[in-house]
Amino acid sequence: MVAPESYAQLALVLVVFGLTFFVANRIQKYVPFFAQARPDSPLSPLRKAAGKLGRYLFPLLTVLVLSFAVEISAALLGQSWLVRTALTLAMLLIYNALIRDYVSNHFIASVLRWVGLPVLFLHLLDLLGPIIGILESMQVTIGNIEISAYGVVRVLIFGSLLFWLGRLSNNTGQEVIRRQEKLDVQTKELAAKLLEVSIFVVVFLLLLQVMGINLTALAVLGGAIGVGLGFGLQAIASNFISGIIILLDRSVTVGDFIELEDGRSGEVRQLTLRSTTLETYDGKDIMVPNEKFVTGTFTNWTHKNKKQRYRVDFSVAYDSDIRKLVEIIKETVAAHEQVISGPDIPFEERPDCEIDSFGDSGVNMFVEFWMYGIDDGKNRVGGDLLLLIFEAMRDNGFTIPFPQREVRVLKEKMPSS
Repeated sequence: MVAPESYAQLALVLVVFGLTFFVANRIQKYVPFFAQARPDSPLSPLRKAAGKLGRYLFPLLTVLVLSFAVEISAALLGQSWLVRTALTLAMLLIYNALIRDYVSNHFIASVLRWVGLPVLFLHLLDLLGPIIGILESMQVTIGNIEISAYGVVRVLIFGSLLFWLGRLSNNTGQEVIRRQEKLDVQTKELAAKLLEVSIFVVVFLLLLQVMGINLTALAVLGGAIGVGLGFGLQAIASNFISGIIILLDRSVTVGDFIELEDGRSGEVRQLTLRSTTLETYDGKDIMVPNEKFVTGTFTNWTHKNKKQRYRVDFSVAYDSDIRKLVEIIKETVAAHEQVISGPDIPFEERPDCEIDSFGDSGVNMFVEFWMYGIDDGKNRVGGDLLLLIFEAMRDNGFTIPFPQREVRVLKEKMPSS
């Protein structure tokens, strides 16, 4: 500790810290891309990630420069233990900071911190090789399978790391895709699902490599298993393929109002590669297998055009002035805020009142109108119009007929005695 070389190394470490701190501040000041953004700022995920990366400019530059400083100290001073110690501590601090800022899962964070930190520390001290040899010697043989302590630790560490990286990549990638305003909803959903499947396959294959499983033998075994599972999992495979077809042909998208063959209906809330979720107006969710939309028949009310035409039926007494009533009903229906009306609207889309038929007790009439959305739930217009029609007829002296029957009693002649 009292040797001049130790003080020279300490001076070199301080110079490195001062230089990298100055450079990192200059970069953050003159390159706004690395400036840290507020948590509530409406920025893209990549921009927020770059802002987080800006906090690591100083430690990363310090590690980079200290790596060169170790070689310089060894060449000029003949020793570099103090510089190497500073480099080791800096790398451990960066590793712990990354876990703290980017790993939200408590279990994975614990594994990376309590297992990964000691492993990284031993690796930096060149003590990991002998320990690996000791762990490899601690093994158990079960038939043709050999399980070593090193293999278990390796799978535990790299499996947790791969799981975390896959989850982080999936969440970030899907958020980036869904923020692309130039893409429509179907394309975003398709790209997000394909990204999720691709990441899952890559993570699974990498985990198999970490476990030491031969992928060539696995491919042969997987082919045999795939043939067997193909018969037992036909429905799952069919729904998976159907989900891709739906996303490609864009026959169903989020926000569409779907009516199935059995009469059930609801608004599409979520599209997955297995099923589609329809939300009814009474708060229930209907899980529909994707195969139903490919092989079956359904009605998409709002896919191409959000405008829908509806009709409301009513009756009036026979002695009424029908022509006058028609104009009153048109004006009454057109006054509703959700009914499409006005002089700039095409004539065929304006409210129209007509006679439907002649009933037993009165004239059966109806009024047709156009509106945006479905006449149900929060857009319940038909009930409002029935009330308006009733009030308009009452205020203008029109009578709504009710069933009437005329009974005549015929007096029979008494037979003469």
